[in-house]
This record gives sequence, structure tokens and C-alpha cells, in this order.
Amino acid sequence: MTPQEFYQILSQQGIELTNHQKAQFERYFELLVAWNEKINLTAITEKKEVYLKHFYDSIAPVLQGLIENRGLKLLDIGAGAGFPSLPMKILCPQLDVTIIDSLNKRINFLKLLAEELGLEQVHFYHGRAEDFAQDKAFRAQFDIVTARAVARMQVLAELTIPYLKVGGKLLALKASNAPEELEEAKNALSLLFSKVEDNRSYALPNGDPRFITVVEKKKETPNKYPRKAGLPTKRPL
Repeated sequence: MTPQEFYQILSQQGIELTNHQKAQFERYFELLVAWNEKINLTAITEKKEVYLKHFYDSIAPVLQGLIENRGLKLLDIGAGAGFPSLPMKILCPQLDVTIIDSLNKRINFLKLLAEELGLEQVHFYHGRAEDFAQDKAFRAQFDIVTARAVARMQVLAELTIPYLKVGGKLLALKASNAPEELEEAKNALSLLFSKVEDNRSYALPNGDPRFITVVEKKKETPNKYPRKAGLPTKRPL
């Protein structure tokens, strides 16, 4: 997908990018490739592939009508090089975006990226999701939590649900629809007072299948969750 094809497909879906937004995506690509030579950000560096498999893929929640351009507080767990939250931020400038990542080198890249792109209301924190979720400044503070190819739902639920306000939603972007994944997560979702609301399927313009699992938080998360760093992965609920 060339940048022009990217703009055209968005236009067909009623989204007209400004010249400023186009320049932001282009600069994002340039910095991603340049920094990828210093630290491991992505295996995808060819321009057409970045626009398709990183930029277009990341804005799917907007294209699917799950996120709007208003002052929602969005948290992105394990965003790596800023996916999916920062392409959505370019598209929806009113979003208030927070990213937590366990590798400080990636956080340094994201800070520079945000500065270069002129992004406001973006916040970056280095650390483990399990630790920040017990901090009152983060716990139950977000309208939306996104995670793209981070973990199976059984683990992901414990890492993300505590951050949501009651009624808030987890949007898990995945490349495969695994019914057994949702089946094995039933106990975890029950313990965390949350429920799968939708498991939406769609395709990238090249035909690759994609899925967004939407989980709604129904009640406050019990204080004992998430457990200490590493435990959700080692001993899933």
C-alpha cells in the first residue's frame, strides 16, 4: 500500500487527511526506519508494508467505529513502536493517549517521535503493566485500553482491565480469531468482572484477516488484580 493508496482508501471511507496529517505519517515512517537500525522496533520496514501492516492496521478501531475523535483517555499497553495508538492519535488528534512499555529504549524513541510529529496530550511511561495498574493515578482512569498482538486474552485481560473505568472497553487487535482463546479466558474475564461484547472480523485491503475483540468492564476490579509482575503470564487466571 503506497501512501497515495492509503490516503485514497481513507477518503473512500469518509476520512480526508490534511497535508499536516500526511506529513506526520511520512515522518513517522522515516523515524521508524532510522531508529530500527539502532534498536529493534519492527521486522517490517518496507514502505508499502509499513503503511499497510502498521499504519492502516493500527487505525482499524477508528475505521470500525469503535473510537471517535473526542477527548477519550486511551491507554496502549506494550505499544512497542507506538502501534496502534499513535497512528490513531494522528487520525484523531483529540484523543488523550498514554503508552506503557517495558523497554526504556522504545520509550525514548516514542518521546522523540511525539516531539517530531508535534503530538500533544501523549504520555509515555517505562515499566511493567502489572505495577502501574496498582497506582491510583492509572488504575480505573481510562475509557479505552488497546493492545495489539500482546498476549492471549487470558493473560491480556489481567494486564489491561484494571486500568479501565467501569463501562470502559478493552480493544484487543489480533491477526487470528481463536475461539479457544476466548474460551480459555472465560474464568479470567469473570474474575475481573468483564465481558466480551464483540469479536469483530474484517480484512486489510490486501485480504489479510484481522479481528478486534471488544471487552467491557462491568464492575470495579478486585484489588488483588493484577498480581505481581510476571505472574499473569506464568500462572494465567
